[in-house]
Amino acid sequence: MSVEKLTTAFSLLPATSILSLPVLISVAFLSVFTFLLYPGGLAWALSLLNNPGRRPNSAIPGPAGLPLVGLGYAFASETTHRILAKLAKSLNAMPLMAFSVGLTRFVIASQPELAKEMLNSSEFADRPIKESAYELLFNRAMGFAPFGDYWRNLRRISATYLFNPKRIECFRGFREEIGRKMVEEVKGMMGRNGNVEIKSVLHYGSLNNVMMSVFGKGYDFSRKGNDNEGEELEGLVKEGYALLGIFNWGDHFAPLKWLDLQGVRRRSKALVEKVNVFVGKIIEERRNVRSESVSEIIDANSKDFVDVLLDLEDGENKLADSDMIALLWEMIFRGTDTVAILLEWVLARMVVHPDIQAKAQAEIESIVGTNPVTDSDLPRLTYLQAIVKETLRVNPPGPLLSWARLAIHDTNLGPHFIPAGTTAMVNMWAITHDDKIWTKPNEFNPERFIEEDVSILGSDLRLAPFGAGRRVCPGKAMGLATVHLWLAQMLQNFKWIPSDEGGVDLTECLNLSMEMKNSLVCKVVPRV
Repeated sequence: MSVEKLTTAFSLLPATSILSLPVLISVAFLSVFTFLLYPGGLAWALSLLNNPGRRPNSAIPGPAGLPLVGLGYAFASETTHRILAKLAKSLNAMPLMAFSVGLTRFVIASQPELAKEMLNSSEFADRPIKESAYELLFNRAMGFAPFGDYWRNLRRISATYLFNPKRIECFRGFREEIGRKMVEEVKGMMGRNGNVEIKSVLHYGSLNNVMMSVFGKGYDFSRKGNDNEGEELEGLVKEGYALLGIFNWGDHFAPLKWLDLQGVRRRSKALVEKVNVFVGKIIEERRNVRSESVSEIIDANSKDFVDVLLDLEDGENKLADSDMIALLWEMIFRGTDTVAILLEWVLARMVVHPDIQAKAQAEIESIVGTNPVTDSDLPRLTYLQAIVKETLRVNPPGPLLSWARLAIHDTNLGPHFIPAGTTAMVNMWAITHDDKIWTKPNEFNPERFIEEDVSILGSDLRLAPFGAGRRVCPGKAMGLATVHLWLAQMLQNFKWIPSDEGGVDLTECLNLSMEMKNSLVCKVVPRV
């Protein structure tokens, strides 16, 4: 019985029945029971009462979940994407499923059609701001800033001065140099330990790449462990990553938010103090250098991002220091882990699939020969690019596209009414593992992208690892260029084989991104 029908039935009871205590208790119990079992759970049942004039013809299918908690248990899991996909399939709710976490309403799309409608709609232009994101300044950066003039200004600055094709091309030499340093680090680690734990190498390389683009400085691999500034920054990024990846019950239960039982607010405030000092110091040092040096005409594409932002101080696009810190911190944070995580998954797949690895190495040899691979070789390495695409399909770093959207007005998705304030998500993992969309989706088969060229930049929602629409990842082109180059360098220089301890554990662990639960440890054999 629906909530509406139950209310009507109760109103039609005779007065003598209403005054009957057993009847009253029975009806009250039935009302509460039905309320808690409403499709989508408690938050959706409450929205029905709060929007009496906008009651839908039919409820969006979805689990009621546990009383009060809803599907909170799924988000506390390491495989949230798999749990939600399984639920959507069992409830025949792949197009759109409703659920609750505490008092928060969610919808999730697990098919391309409604996913595309959601991501491209101006009605879902905002993001829900988690407490950790707010405390970590991301509400003033592109990731979580509300849609409007301020957000558009940040997006325009980033697209024009950081992620434009000329700038990506300008930093190609530095990307190649970092790749060569990582190759030497892998050789050294293999010699010292007899195996390679690649994650630490990739993370430090990614940090260097972002630091050069953003701050114009890098850190020496040979001093890793003795470079105080590099180690400090790496620690800040790791702590921020951990805080944003925590499922915070306080985001969904207001009383718990003030109690801060998980310590998210306390840790976030402590981290932000360090970030303000670290980034603020770099900005101030750069201001002093600029004021003391003779001005030179420098190509805008060769400047680091701090110089770009300081150049804007005399114009209408000027940012306050606090906003500048938030933007720079976001660039470091978002650009470091994603590249490292994706490359670790790709290399794990190369160890597991030696035939695919050999085919990629043969392609590199046929096109590049014995010369070191460079950025200019990448467009012709089509099989290598297909390997990256297939990894993004099978092991997407953002299976739920990392950060959700927020309905800013009452709206509709397909035939379904969505109240303002609803959190909207896309289960990209469910889409990329749907056998109605992909042939043998659980097989790792890069050839599928040789047979069909599928865009991964947001136009084709069968595979959109960077999102789509207004909030699509602005650094996708730079990220892909980096991944393709470093993968080619690693495959050209080494054969990747299992360690003596055994094979590769491909178990997933979803934090902010989907990582390998157990880091890849393998052996390498030099090829050149």
